[in-house]
Amino acid sequence: MKPAAKILLVDDEPGMLRYIKTLLEVDEYKVETASTGEEAVERVEKGLHPDLVLLDVLMPGIDGLQTLERLRQLQPGLKVVMLSCVSDTRKVVQAMKLGAQDYITKPFQKAELDAVIDLSLGHGKVAYSGEVEELSDDVFFIAASPEMRKIRSQAALVANVDIPVLLLGESGTGKEVLARLIHKLSPRAHRTFLKVNCAAVPADLLESELFGYEPGAFTGATHSKPGKFELCNKGTILLDEIGEMPPLLQAKLLHVLQDQQFSRLGSRSVIKVDVRILAATNINIPEALATKRLREDLYYRLNAFTLHLPPLRERKEEIPILLKHSMARMAEQYARPPLPLSPGLLQACQEHSWPGNLRELNNFLKRYLILGDESLAMAELLPKNDGNGGLRGDSAGRSDAGGLKSVARSAKDEAEAQAIARALEQTNWNRKQAAALLQISYKALLYKIRQYGIAEAKSHHKLSAGA
Repeated sequence: MKPAAKILLVDDEPGMLRYIKTLLEVDEYKVETASTGEEAVERVEKGLHPDLVLLDVLMPGIDGLQTLERLRQLQPGLKVVMLSCVSDTRKVVQAMKLGAQDYITKPFQKAELDAVIDLSLGHGKVAYSGEVEELSDDVFFIAASPEMRKIRSQAALVANVDIPVLLLGESGTGKEVLARLIHKLSPRAHRTFLKVNCAAVPADLLESELFGYEPGAFTGATHSKPGKFELCNKGTILLDEIGEMPPLLQAKLLHVLQDQQFSRLGSRSVIKVDVRILAATNINIPEALATKRLREDLYYRLNAFTLHLPPLRERKEEIPILLKHSMARMAEQYARPPLPLSPGLLQACQEHSWPGNLRELNNFLKRYLILGDESLAMAELLPKNDGNGGLRGDSAGRSDAGGLKSVARSAKDEAEAQAIARALEQTNWNRKQAAALLQISYKALLYKIRQYGIAEAKSHHKLSAGA
């Protein structure tokens, strides 16, 4: 039987201290108490190692936030849940930034306290290690690594605090999925979620896309049209690739964030909205601020809280789960039986660096499912020479490195040529359909057909790599 968890309870109100202590002891937790932040810090300094701290925010002397900071300095991995009489957004955000696991507003029911404690101690029903969290028919969130479990926990906290959130990470790491998770966990979950890709909409159209327009606002504007902010009133909007938004439009967005109001193009009327803004980007923030690509005042307004998604190469324990779940999804989508994921293929996938992150993994899996050849899939994952390998810099080493690089490139080319040939065969040489099947542009397909000499083999009905 697992030993009872030790909980340090810190609250300056004697009645509340006794009440919560009684609730905890009913569940056989070992409870230590402290009536001030100073006392709690002293207990930990003297060697107390609680599994969890329940810490009141408002206390005389050093308050809850200062106590939290001191406790986390003494024991960096310490799990702390904040207790608050008021839902103070600013203090909740500060607590999260200082490392608080969760917060709960007083007065609370025993069931609420139990749920928060179970989740903080990892006993809750909502386990994220290896489990898939469905967000919609084609969107799911997985947190099987320590980094992603931490992000999932932070997302759950920030979801209930109505502030902007900035989502950072390389392209393809799943920033939109994280935005949808925050929306689903928030009080706005039953309202609209909209995504606007600031890089995909031409700069001169982006303003009307976001804020709408009135007749005569510009050439071709024959009728009024609401923008995304109006359509998303009471809901959540994700501004993807925020770094690509023109600076003049960034200024207008700043006013919306500050005042929750704007005017349509061509109108003097003010429209008030209640929209939660999430923003995502993969740009280098310091560089973008230095070059004025991103307005500093807008950045600090959006940066009420930041979540940074790690690249897939830093959470490789999630790759088998992603592959198996995505394979089942795609097989259903394409009305095909799911293909086996052999130990060898799974190993190759875990050794691959996935520079394109989740997007690259999904496209790889799609090609494997459609073409149905594991050897081609394995060849696609062959490691490339990154210039930092274990081969020495002597002449023999250089010769070996060149040879291995050449072999890898040759195998990759052959696999690519065979994949293209199969796609062409499957589509009866409809190049546009084949390009769509292979997830590449039509132009790229024509270039590769010429590169591998595939076109010449068409009349013989036998396609080769054209080595």
